[in-house]
Amino acid sequence: MTDPVFADDFDAPALDLSVWSPYYLPHWSSRAASAATYQLADSCLTLSIPVEQGLWCAGDHQPDLRVSGVQSGSYSGPVGSTVGQQPYRDGLVVREEQEPFWGLTSDGGYVELRAKADIAPGSMVSLWMVGPEDQPDRCGEICVMEVFGDALVPGESAAVGMGLKTIRDPAVPQDFEAVRLPIDLRDFHTYAVEWSGGTATFSVDGTAIRSCQGAPTYPLQLMLAVFDFPEQSGKDHVPSFVVDHIRVR
Repeated sequence: MTDPVFADDFDAPALDLSVWSPYYLPHWSSRAASAATYQLADSCLTLSIPVEQGLWCAGDHQPDLRVSGVQSGSYSGPVGSTVGQQPYRDGLVVREEQEPFWGLTSDGGYVELRAKADIAPGSMVSLWMVGPEDQPDRCGEICVMEVFGDALVPGESAAVGMGLKTIRDPAVPQDFEAVRLPIDLRDFHTYAVEWSGGTATFSVDGTAIRSCQGAPTYPLQLMLAVFDFPEQSGKDHVPSFVVDHIRVR
């Protein structure tokens, strides 16, 4: 195995802000309203959503959503424009302009996440990679892992989503599947993708699960987050995503 070109074991006293932005798509709201709740301890990054955390894009995003995430890139046009990454509806306009930030991007190779999660119905965790959207069609997605709390059989199995998402790039096929695997999400597992020349192969704990053709070949940034939909989850559960490491080679 070759040495990684990037590795974050989260053993520093603070998040590396030259690589990670701790705001989730802040151009659609603001940095203040999209800031992640996180901590670094025991050589892990823990993203969580405490009971008191507010909604993301309150009053506009449907359904109601709370999120704590970090991302390795950020880009938007000026306030009032429609230029921004991952709009969630037509006609969305930038509320807070973001300076271009490219902490880590990759146009092929291998990305690995070792993580565990504590989620319930109404919450989810994901690692996905998206185009920078500096050009409108450079927006395709490689989803390394996506798990919803209502897709768990606690202690027995989890339906792990993985594959490609078209978003708005017609060159990227919609080829996404949630595969049920005999894993407990509360334990550490390794989720990875290897992609080159448009082929993406997804694995969990070193075992290849599925392969897709038509993956983006332009640079992609990493997006890592825990989500909560309070209308489904209620108010008491605090979903968390504990990340041991992320490696890229």
